Amino acid sequence: MDEVGRGCLFGPVFAAAVVLDASGAERLLAAGLTDSKKLSPRRRAALVPLIEREALARGLGQASAREIDGWGIRGATELAMLRALQRLPQRPDQVLVDGNLPLRLWSGPQQTLVGGDALSPAIAAASVLAKQSRDALIRRLASQFPGYGLERHAGYGTKLHREALLASGATRLHRRSFLRRLLG
Repeated sequence: MDEVGRGCLFGPVFAAAVVLDASGAERLLAAGLTDSKKLSPRRRAALVPLIEREALARGLGQASAREIDGWGIRGATELAMLRALQRLPQRPDQVLVDGNLPLRLWSGPQQTLVGGDALSPAIAAASVLAKQSRDALIRRLASQFPGYGLERHAGYGTKLHREALLASGATRLHRRSFLRRLLG
């Protein structure tokens, strides 16, 4: 499993859980699967249908900006991960979590893997699904919140985004806890 959007100023944090068998993992690696951050948007988009076809199961979860403000980013990320796991048709025998922090809300066996998206095809597949799903949502939301440049930076704290926040203030989907220093 992997997450995306932890460092954004706007919108939810997303997580994906992907279950792969060895042959599906091999086919995805042969198709160029790697860490979503190392793939172009076009390449990620091309991998999504392949991941959906090869995955034995997959689930997406998210935690809202309000939940991020209430639980903190780690707690909200874990909530998104738990939601992704709950969308799988059956409980996995083992959960591989990208990073060094265990999923405290999960009672089953798990292993953390620093740089897991380079070590585990299932984590890499989860990173692609989470990134593509979150980016698609932010692009749709950009039309509801014009002037922030969301379609360009997906809610991250770019100069354009920070300037728009200073000029127009925060929307209901901005993470207030992330904006305290910026907006005072």
